[in-house]
Amino acid sequence: MEQPPDLVEPVLAWYDVHARDLPWRRPEASPWSVVVSEFMLQQTPVARVLPVHEAWLERWPAPAALAAAPTGEAVRAWGRLGYPRRALRLHAAATAMVEQHGGEVPRDREALLALPGVGDYTAAAVASFAFGQRHVVLDTNVRRVHTRVLGGAEFPGPSVTRAERDRAAALLPADEATAATWSVAVMELGALVCTAADPSCPRCPVAEHCAWLRAGRPPHAGPPRRAQAWAGTDRQCRGRLLGVLRDADGPVHRQRLEAAWDDDVQRERCLAALVADGLAVATSGATYALPG
Repeated sequence: MEQPPDLVEPVLAWYDVHARDLPWRRPEASPWSVVVSEFMLQQTPVARVLPVHEAWLERWPAPAALAAAPTGEAVRAWGRLGYPRRALRLHAAATAMVEQHGGEVPRDREALLALPGVGDYTAAAVASFAFGQRHVVLDTNVRRVHTRVLGGAEFPGPSVTRAERDRAAALLPADEATAATWSVAVMELGALVCTAADPSCPRCPVAEHCAWLRAGRPPHAGPPRRAQAWAGTDRQCRGRLLGVLRDADGPVHRQRLEAAWDDDVQRERCLAALVADGLAVATSGATYALPG
């Protein structure tokens, strides 16, 4: 599908006025700050990330500082952001930067992609946002904007398709710096205006080009979008157990873990999973702690 003639310019003009002042977007932000933000923002809202990102950069202002710290401290500092395996992956990525890149965040997308815990989206995002390069950056917000404006549907499919990637590539401005700004501007448009639950079409700078709006905003025609359950799930149980370990100064007796979750079978399953994932260690037959 061809790019509407006035799509890029209105989005960039809107972003100039409405972009949020986020620390990892400021001119003085280091590439490491961008890396940390991208790991933290996976499945976590900006408001929850901001204080943790600030504390993290104060404590570990460069990859070498984090790599020198025990993995358990990374898990502890991750706090309640959720999906704590991201803390282990970020620690592993920092270690690889020290061992393979002189303690610096690599500029090359392929080198970024080779880091532990870095997938296609994160590699493209860091290359674009930290180094001003021209890459297709497709997160949930960007995919939703593209799907609505150009595809006429409410939501994209569950995974990125080749057609989506080609369409996004065709939208990229030729100039590297402009392309990098375009990528973050579309992401911001999806986060603030073209939202999943309550899109504000009157505020959209490209509403006149939007195929979904012209079609009367037809509802999603694909499989039902299920809200993630939380209460009573293994995720909640793991989070409760990890919270006990994170808040302790040393090893925790299993009696404290038993008090945190009363379903014996589920608790033991989740505790074993935490150990298997490297998020906890058994320090004796009856005590557990964060990894050293």
